[in-house]
Amino acid sequence: MTDDAPELRASDADRERVAEVLRDAVAEGRLDMEEFGERLEAAYRARTYGELAPLTRDLPGAGVPAPVVSLSKEPAPRGSWAARILDSRDEAAPSWAVAVMSGFQRKGRWTMPRRLTCFAFWGGGEIDLREADFAAREVEINCVAIMGGVEVIVPPGVEVVVRGVGIMGGFDHGEEGVPAEPGAPRVVVTGLALFGGVGIERKVTRAERMRLKEQRRQERLDRRSERRELQSARREERWQTRDRRRQGHGH
Repeated sequence: MTDDAPELRASDADRERVAEVLRDAVAEGRLDMEEFGERLEAAYRARTYGELAPLTRDLPGAGVPAPVVSLSKEPAPRGSWAARILDSRDEAAPSWAVAVMSGFQRKGRWTMPRRLTCFAFWGGGEIDLREADFAAREVEINCVAIMGGVEVIVPPGVEVVVRGVGIMGGFDHGEEGVPAEPGAPRVVVTGLALFGGVGIERKVTRAERMRLKEQRRQERLDRRSERRELQSARREERWQTRDRRRQGHGH
Protein backbone atom coordinates (compact mmCIF):
# COMPACT_ATOMS: atom_id res chain seq x y z
CA MET A 1 0.00 0.00 0.00
CA THR A 2 1.14 3.58 0.52
CA ASP A 3 3.53 2.47 3.27
CA ASP A 4 5.59 0.74 0.55
CA ALA A 5 6.21 4.02 -1.31
CA PRO A 6 5.43 6.94 1.02
CA GLU A 7 7.59 9.38 -0.91
CA LEU A 8 5.74 8.98 -4.23
CA ARG A 9 3.67 11.94 -5.35
CA ALA A 10 -0.11 11.49 -5.04
CA SER A 11 -2.49 12.31 -7.91
CA ASP A 12 -5.85 14.09 -7.86
CA ALA A 13 -7.52 10.69 -8.26
CA ASP A 14 -5.68 9.38 -5.17
CA ARG A 15 -6.82 12.36 -3.11
CA GLU A 16 -10.39 11.92 -4.33
CA ARG A 17 -10.38 8.22 -3.34
CA VAL A 18 -9.34 9.18 0.18
CA ALA A 19 -12.05 11.87 0.25
CA GLU A 20 -14.62 9.23 -0.76
CA VAL A 21 -13.54 6.96 2.12
CA LEU A 22 -13.85 9.90 4.53
CA ARG A 23 -17.33 10.79 3.23
CA ASP A 24 -18.46 7.19 3.74
CA ALA A 25 -16.99 7.22 7.25
CA VAL A 26 -18.83 10.37 8.32
CA ALA A 27 -22.07 9.03 6.84
CA GLU A 28 -21.66 5.84 8.91
CA GLY A 29 -20.93 7.78 12.09
CA ARG A 30 -17.27 6.72 12.32
CA LEU A 31 -16.10 10.36 12.15
CA ASP A 32 -17.72 13.49 13.52
CA MET A 33 -18.04 16.55 11.28
CA GLU A 34 -15.11 18.39 12.86
CA GLU A 35 -12.71 15.48 12.38
CA PHE A 36 -14.11 14.86 8.88
CA GLY A 37 -13.42 18.48 7.92
CA GLU A 38 -9.87 18.33 9.26
CA ARG A 39 -9.06 15.07 7.46
CA LEU A 40 -10.68 16.20 4.22
CA GLU A 41 -8.64 19.39 4.18
CA ALA A 42 -5.52 17.38 4.90
CA ALA A 43 -6.37 15.00 2.04
CA TYR A 44 -6.65 17.80 -0.51
CA ARG A 45 -3.46 19.32 0.88
CA ALA A 46 -1.48 16.07 0.72
CA ARG A 47 1.32 15.84 -1.81
CA THR A 48 2.57 12.27 -1.25
CA TYR A 49 1.21 8.80 -0.44
CA GLY A 50 2.85 9.06 2.96
CA GLU A 51 0.68 12.08 3.80
CA LEU A 52 -2.50 10.35 2.60
CA ALA A 53 -2.06 7.01 4.34
CA PRO A 54 -2.62 8.13 7.98
CA LEU A 55 -5.93 9.80 7.10
CA THR A 56 -7.73 6.50 6.48
CA ARG A 57 -5.55 3.98 8.33
CA ASP A 58 -8.09 3.58 11.18
CA LEU A 59 -11.10 3.22 8.86
CA PRO A 60 -12.44 -0.10 7.48
CA GLY A 61 -11.91 -0.66 3.79
CA ALA A 62 -9.53 2.27 3.67
CA GLY A 63 -6.34 2.74 1.77
CA VAL A 64 -4.99 4.24 -1.39
CA PRO A 65 -3.30 1.67 -3.62
CA ALA A 66 0.20 2.41 -4.75
CA PRO A 67 0.54 3.12 -8.46
CA VAL A 68 1.19 0.10 -10.66
CA VAL A 69 3.05 0.40 -13.94
CA SER A 70 1.28 -1.56 -16.66
CA LEU A 71 1.66 -1.85 -20.42
CA SER A 72 -2.07 -2.44 -20.85
CA LYS A 73 -4.54 0.44 -21.15
CA GLU A 74 -5.89 1.39 -17.74
CA PRO A 75 -9.57 2.28 -17.32
CA ALA A 76 -10.24 6.00 -17.15
CA PRO A 77 -10.29 7.44 -13.62
CA ARG A 78 -13.67 8.18 -12.09
CA GLY A 79 -13.23 11.95 -12.38
CA SER A 80 -12.54 11.93 -16.14
CA TRP A 81 -15.22 12.52 -18.76
CA ALA A 82 -14.28 9.27 -20.51
CA ALA A 83 -15.31 7.34 -17.38
CA ARG A 84 -18.52 9.31 -16.86
CA ILE A 85 -19.91 8.97 -20.41
CA LEU A 86 -21.27 5.45 -20.61
CA ASP A 87 -22.26 5.40 -24.31
CA SER A 88 -24.78 2.69 -23.52
CA ARG A 89 -28.47 2.29 -24.20
CA ASP A 90 -28.97 0.86 -20.72
CA GLU A 91 -30.42 3.78 -18.78
CA ALA A 92 -30.37 3.26 -15.04
CA ALA A 93 -32.08 6.56 -14.20
CA PRO A 94 -35.81 7.22 -14.72
CA SER A 95 -36.75 9.24 -17.80
CA TRP A 96 -39.43 11.26 -15.97
CA ALA A 97 -39.35 13.64 -13.01
CA VAL A 98 -42.68 15.13 -11.91
CA ALA A 99 -43.58 17.73 -9.28
CA VAL A 100 -47.27 18.68 -8.87
CA MET A 101 -47.59 20.95 -5.85
CA SER A 102 -44.46 19.20 -4.60
CA GLY A 103 -40.82 18.80 -5.59
CA PHE A 104 -38.30 16.41 -7.09
CA GLN A 105 -34.54 16.16 -6.98
CA ARG A 106 -31.90 14.26 -8.92
CA LYS A 107 -28.45 14.74 -7.42
CA GLY A 108 -25.34 12.94 -6.24
CA ARG A 109 -24.14 9.81 -8.04
CA TRP A 110 -26.78 8.90 -10.64
CA THR A 111 -27.02 8.29 -14.39
CA MET A 112 -28.46 11.00 -16.60
CA PRO A 113 -30.41 9.21 -19.37
CA ARG A 114 -30.31 10.22 -23.00
CA ARG A 115 -33.55 12.12 -22.49
CA LEU A 116 -35.14 13.22 -19.24
CA THR A 117 -38.52 14.96 -19.15
CA CYS A 118 -39.25 17.19 -16.15
CA PHE A 119 -42.69 18.55 -15.32
CA ALA A 120 -43.29 21.07 -12.54
CA PHE A 121 -46.78 22.43 -11.83
CA TRP A 122 -47.03 24.60 -8.72
CA GLY A 123 -43.88 22.88 -7.62
CA GLY A 124 -40.16 22.77 -8.20
CA GLY A 125 -37.38 20.43 -9.18
CA GLU A 126 -33.60 20.23 -9.25
CA ILE A 127 -31.46 18.34 -11.75
CA ASP A 128 -27.87 18.28 -10.51
CA LEU A 129 -25.36 16.84 -12.99
CA ARG A 130 -22.16 17.65 -11.10
CA GLU A 131 -21.52 14.06 -9.95
CA ALA A 132 -23.71 12.28 -12.50
CA ASP A 133 -22.70 9.79 -15.17
CA PHE A 134 -24.09 10.33 -18.67
CA ALA A 135 -25.82 7.66 -20.77
CA ALA A 136 -24.56 9.33 -23.95
CA ARG A 137 -22.23 12.07 -25.10
CA GLU A 138 -25.28 14.25 -25.82
CA VAL A 139 -28.22 14.23 -23.40
CA GLU A 140 -31.46 16.20 -23.40
CA ILE A 141 -33.43 17.62 -20.49
CA ASN A 142 -36.94 18.60 -21.52
CA CYS A 143 -38.35 20.98 -18.89
CA VAL A 144 -41.99 22.02 -18.65
CA ALA A 145 -42.57 24.50 -15.82
CA ILE A 146 -46.11 25.82 -15.32
CA MET A 147 -46.37 28.17 -12.36
CA GLY A 148 -43.37 26.29 -11.05
CA GLY A 149 -39.65 26.03 -11.59
CA VAL A 150 -36.84 23.68 -12.58
CA GLU A 151 -33.18 24.29 -11.75
CA VAL A 152 -30.52 22.55 -13.83
CA ILE A 153 -27.00 22.49 -12.35
CA VAL A 154 -24.11 21.53 -14.63
CA PRO A 155 -20.41 21.13 -13.80
CA PRO A 156 -17.71 23.32 -15.37
CA GLY A 157 -16.54 22.14 -18.77
CA VAL A 158 -19.90 20.84 -19.99
CA GLU A 159 -21.35 22.32 -23.17
CA VAL A 160 -24.85 23.72 -22.68
CA VAL A 161 -27.34 24.28 -25.52
CA VAL A 162 -30.69 25.91 -24.64
CA ARG A 163 -33.70 25.53 -26.92
CA GLY A 164 -36.49 26.33 -24.46
CA VAL A 165 -39.07 29.10 -24.57
CA GLY A 166 -40.46 31.29 -21.81
CA ILE A 167 -44.02 32.64 -22.03
CA MET A 168 -44.85 35.01 -19.19
CA GLY A 169 -41.96 33.23 -17.53
CA GLY A 170 -38.22 32.78 -17.87
CA PHE A 171 -35.95 30.30 -19.64
CA ASP A 172 -32.29 30.88 -18.76
CA HIS A 173 -29.84 31.12 -21.69
CA GLY A 174 -26.93 32.49 -19.67
CA GLU A 175 -24.73 29.37 -19.79
CA GLU A 176 -24.73 29.03 -23.56
CA GLY A 177 -21.53 29.73 -25.41
CA VAL A 178 -19.18 28.71 -22.60
CA PRO A 179 -16.22 26.76 -24.09
CA ALA A 180 -16.42 23.03 -23.40
CA GLU A 181 -13.59 20.84 -22.16
CA PRO A 182 -12.27 18.15 -24.55
CA GLY A 183 -14.39 15.01 -24.24
CA ALA A 184 -17.08 16.69 -22.13
CA PRO A 185 -20.74 15.87 -22.80
CA ARG A 186 -23.29 18.21 -24.34
CA VAL A 187 -26.42 19.02 -22.34
CA VAL A 188 -29.38 20.22 -24.39
CA VAL A 189 -32.14 21.90 -22.39
CA THR A 190 -35.50 22.21 -24.14
CA GLY A 191 -39.08 22.84 -23.08
CA LEU A 192 -41.45 25.57 -21.96
CA ALA A 193 -41.74 27.91 -18.98
CA LEU A 194 -45.30 29.25 -18.59
CA PHE A 195 -45.74 31.58 -15.62
CA GLY A 196 -42.71 29.78 -14.28
CA GLY A 197 -38.99 29.47 -14.79
CA VAL A 198 -36.18 27.18 -15.89
CA GLY A 199 -32.79 28.14 -14.54
CA ILE A 200 -29.40 26.79 -15.57
CA GLU A 201 -26.39 27.27 -13.33
CA ARG A 202 -22.77 26.14 -13.54
CA LYS A 203 -21.26 25.07 -10.20
CA VAL A 204 -18.40 22.98 -8.88
CA THR A 205 -18.98 20.26 -6.29
CA ARG A 206 -18.46 20.92 -2.59
CA ALA A 207 -15.35 18.75 -2.64
CA GLU A 208 -13.94 20.76 -5.54
CA ARG A 209 -14.76 24.01 -3.74
CA MET A 210 -12.80 22.79 -0.73
CA ARG A 211 -9.92 21.69 -2.94
CA LEU A 212 -9.80 25.07 -4.69
CA LYS A 213 -10.06 26.88 -1.37
CA GLU A 214 -7.19 24.82 0.01
CA GLN A 215 -5.20 25.41 -3.17
CA ARG A 216 -5.66 29.18 -2.88
CA ARG A 217 -4.70 29.03 0.81
CA GLN A 218 -1.56 27.07 0.00
CA GLU A 219 -0.67 29.55 -2.74
CA ARG A 220 -1.03 32.41 -0.26
CA LEU A 221 1.21 30.58 2.21
CA ASP A 222 3.77 29.95 -0.52
CA ARG A 223 3.76 33.64 -1.49
CA ARG A 224 4.19 34.69 2.15
CA SER A 225 7.05 32.22 2.54
CA GLU A 226 8.72 33.57 -0.61
CA ARG A 227 8.35 37.15 0.67
CA ARG A 228 9.83 36.19 4.04
CA GLU A 229 12.74 34.46 2.35
CA LEU A 230 13.33 37.48 0.11
CA GLN A 231 13.19 39.86 3.08
CA SER A 232 15.57 37.61 5.01
CA ALA A 233 17.98 37.52 2.06
CA ARG A 234 17.87 41.30 1.77
CA ARG A 235 18.54 41.74 5.50
CA GLU A 236 21.42 39.30 5.28
CA GLU A 237 22.81 41.24 2.31
CA ARG A 238 22.53 44.55 4.23
CA TRP A 239 24.30 43.03 7.24
CA GLN A 240 27.10 41.69 5.05
CA THR A 241 27.46 45.08 3.34
CA ARG A 242 27.57 46.80 6.73
CA ASP A 243 30.19 44.35 7.99
CA ARG A 244 32.36 44.92 4.93
CA ARG A 245 32.16 48.68 5.41
CA ARG A 246 33.12 48.35 9.08
CA GLN A 247 36.04 46.14 8.17
CA GLY A 248 37.11 48.68 5.56
CA HIS A 249 37.03 51.52 8.08
CA GLY A 250 39.00 49.41 10.54
CA HIS A 251 41.88 49.10 8.05
